[in-house]
Amino acid sequence: MAPKKRSPHEGSISQRSNGTWRGQITLNGKRSSITTKTKKEANDWLLKMRVQQDAGGRLNRPSLTLSEYLEEWLVSIESSLRPGTFYQYQMTVRKHILPSLGKWRMQELRGEYIQRLYVSKTKEGRGNRTVEMIHAVLHNALKQAVKLEIINRNPVDGTTPPHPEYKEMRVYDGSQVSQFLLAARGNPYEMLYYLAVTTGMRQSELLGLTWSSLDWEKKIIRVQWQLKRNFKSGSKNYFVAPKTNAGRRTIALGEDTVEKLRNHLKQQEEQRKLAGDKWEENDLIFPSEVGTPINQSNLFTRFKRLLSVAGLPEIRFHDLRHTNASLLLNYGTPPIIVSHRLGHSKVSITLDIYGHLIPEMQNEAAEKIEELITPIEVGLHPITPKMPTAKTSANPGSL
Repeated sequence: MAPKKRSPHEGSISQRSNGTWRGQITLNGKRSSITTKTKKEANDWLLKMRVQQDAGGRLNRPSLTLSEYLEEWLVSIESSLRPGTFYQYQMTVRKHILPSLGKWRMQELRGEYIQRLYVSKTKEGRGNRTVEMIHAVLHNALKQAVKLEIINRNPVDGTTPPHPEYKEMRVYDGSQVSQFLLAARGNPYEMLYYLAVTTGMRQSELLGLTWSSLDWEKKIIRVQWQLKRNFKSGSKNYFVAPKTNAGRRTIALGEDTVEKLRNHLKQQEEQRKLAGDKWEENDLIFPSEVGTPINQSNLFTRFKRLLSVAGLPEIRFHDLRHTNASLLLNYGTPPIIVSHRLGHSKVSITLDIYGHLIPEMQNEAAEKIEELITPIEVGLHPITPKMPTAKTSANPGSL
C-alpha cells in the first residue's frame, strides 16, 4: 500500500542525488525549503516549522522582510506596553525604520545598513534622541528575533548609536519663583503652579491627584496616579499608576500649602455649581472647568503665556520640578529627603541630576573644612619642663 501523501502544509522530505536531504513546506501560501546533510536534520526542521505553523507563526521564512517582521512584532508587544510607549515604538518603526530598511530580508540585514540609517537621520537634522530611539526599538525587536531563531545574531549589536544629547537644565532662583507665583495670582491654574514648585511633582502626577489622596489632618498627599495622553485619534486620556514603587510616594505639605488647598477646594465647589449638569465628577484636585482631566496642550499654552506676562526667562513646565530640587538642595535639605519627595528610586539619581546645581553648598563645604582643620592657638603660660633626677639604686649590681 502506497504511503499517504502529505499535504503541502505538512511538508515533505526527499534525498537528493548528492546524498543531501531536502525539506520543503508551504506556509501561508509560500514555499520554504532547506538542504541538510542528514535526514534527521531535515526532519527536525520540518517539525519545527509545523509547530510554528500550528502556533500561527510565520517564522523562518527565507523571504520574511524586516517590514513584515516588525509589523508582527508590534502586534505581539502592544498589550505589554503603556499606550504612550507603544505609540512611540509604532511611530519610530513606521516613520524612521521601515522607509529605509523595511524591504530587507531578515537574513540579509546587516549592521552596516543600520549604521547608515543612523548617519542619514543625523544628516537630516534629527536629534540624537530620535536616533537613540531608533537604535533601542531595532535592538529590542531583533533581540526577540534571535530568541525565536529567525536570525542567528542581532545585527544591531555591532552598531554605534550617537551619544545622548545633554540638555542644559533651566531653573529659577528664589526671587524668580516669587515673581512667577505673584504673576500667577488669580490664574485658573494658580494652585497647580504653586504645588508644582513646592512639591516637585511631575505634571502628569499633579494632573492625576485626587482629593481622596489628600490627608488634611496629617498634611500629606499621596501620589497614586498619573494622567497620560492618549495618542489614538478620538480617544480620551487615561490614568495609570506610577511605574516604580518609589514613584508611588507620600509627600508632606506645609501649613500654608494645606490652607491654600482648602481655598482651592472652595473655588472648585463654586465652579461645580456654575457648570451644573456639564460637570463630570472625577474627584480631581486639578480638573478642567467641567470636571474632566485638564488638556495638557492647553496647560502648556497658558503656562508659556504666564511666563511672558511675568517677564521671566522661558522654561518648560518640567523645569518647575528641577527648580524645586535645586532650591531644596541649596538651602541644606538632605539629598535623601529630596530624593524621596521627587520619587527617585535612589539618592544617587538625585545627585547625578542635580549635583551641579548646588554651587552654594560647595562653597559652604569649602569654608567648613577649613574651619575644622585650622589650628586654634590657646593663650597659656609656657611651662618649663623639669629635668629628670637620677635615682640611686640600693643594689649596684642591679644596674
